[in-house]
Formats: sequence, structure tokens, C-alpha cells
Amino acid sequence: MSAEGRVRRPLTYALLSGGLLVMAAPFLWMGLSAFKTQRELSASPPVWIPSQWTLANFQQLLDDLDLPLYFMNSVIVAVLVTVSNLVFCSMLGYALAKLNFAGRNKVFGVVLGALMVPGNLMLLPLFVLMSKLQLIDSYAGLVLPFAAGAFGVFLMRQFMQSIPDELLEAARMDGAGEWFIFWRIVMPLVKPALATLAILTFLGSWNNFVWPLIATNDPDKYTLPVALATFATDPNKAGGSNGVLMAGSFLIVLPVLAVFIALQRHFTQGIATAGMK
Repeated sequence: MSAEGRVRRPLTYALLSGGLLVMAAPFLWMGLSAFKTQRELSASPPVWIPSQWTLANFQQLLDDLDLPLYFMNSVIVAVLVTVSNLVFCSMLGYALAKLNFAGRNKVFGVVLGALMVPGNLMLLPLFVLMSKLQLIDSYAGLVLPFAAGAFGVFLMRQFMQSIPDELLEAARMDGAGEWFIFWRIVMPLVKPALATLAILTFLGSWNNFVWPLIATNDPDKYTLPVALATFATDPNKAGGSNGVLMAGSFLIVLPVLAVFIALQRHFTQGIATAGMK
């Protein structure tokens, strides 16, 4: 290694480590604060590492908030939205990438156009539609508006275009139907794209706050972010306890971290593959 390389590599690692620390610092503070006492939370200068670890914040959260109900609501909605996107976006992506039909380019143009529409612009039409269908305060009302997304369709189409057409034509010559080709040949080849879409969709659905807030009036249908925000603004419950709110935020982040850790290998592979296209 040259002298310049020996200097550049440690410098690069130092800069990347500094960036990682800056990005991770708020999450570390949140996680550590969940185990602090109220005295340490209000200490000046701030205390990073708790001197006395406590679970009192989690206990108060469980006592004052029906956490299992709201956690399960979030799990149900996020899982259904993620699975729906994986199925429907893959189907449409396959059709746009590998099937020849009239108007295919126009359909793809509509998908690209949908990517340019701000999500908040669709909240009012979606609310009116869900009201007409009488799906307010229901899981269907929380899931159906996000069962398929333009970004997911675009992502799957781009990955599926890299699959050789000769492979699919050989399968058709052997008598395989389109459903068989899609499920048994194409889907296993796009696992990195599926993992990427699953992580991004689950993250977006789990952290979604505005739509569940608008589409639910029944507290029993609140997702975890909505329930925690309502809890935080109720002086009779949270009482301004930052430790309890940190504990709730910590519990919200845990499922997202679990999903990312489980799929990170495919996610990294998907990003690398996208960079080679």
C-alpha cells in the first residue's frame, strides 16, 4: 500500500465513524434515557450512562397505557401492508418488465407520475373514499390505501428487468405458465429487492402517524405511534415524564431494528446490485 493510501484509509474510517456517531447519538440517548430515573433525565450537565438502571419507566408505561393492544395493532397493520406490497408490487413489476401488452409504457408512465405526487396531497381523497366505503376505524381502512405503492412497483420492475429473457422463454417452451414462472423462477431471483422493499415498507408503515390519526376515532384501533402521541399530550397519564416517553419510543424502534437485522444481508445485496445496473 502506498504512503498516500496508508494516510487516506484511517482518515476515511475516522470520518465514517464520526458520521455514524452523529447519526446514532439520538438513538443511543433515547435508549439509555429509557432506563434513567427522572432525576438523571433532568440533570445538568446531561448524564449519558445511567448510574442506577431502572425499569420504572417501562412499568409506568404498561400501567398507564394498554401497550399490548396498540403494539398488536401496529404489528397487524405493518405486516399486512408489507405483505400486500410484496405481492402486488411484484406482480405489477413483473408485468411491466417481462410481459408485452398494449399500453405497458403508459401504465409505467402513470407509476412514474404517482411517484411525483406528494403523499399528503392524497390524504383527503383517501379519507373521503374510506368514509364512503365505511372503512374508518377498521384495519382495512388502515391497510388498503397503502397495499401497493408506486415506489415498490418501480423498484421491482427495475430489478426484474435484469432477469434474462432467455431464462423465461426457456421455461415457457417447457410448458410453464406465467404464474409458475413468476412464483417459482422470478421471485426467488429477486430476493434482495424483496428484502429491500420489505424493510422500507415495514419502516414506513410502522412509523406512519398522520393516516392512522386521521382514519381512527376509536382508541382501540390506535397504532402505537398514535397511542404514544396521545399519551404524551395527556397530563393525567404521562405527567410530563420524559423517561416514560423515552421508554415508549424505545419500544417503537425495537421492531424496526429487528426487521432490519433479519434482512440486512439481502438489503445490502440489493443496494449493491442496484449500484451495478
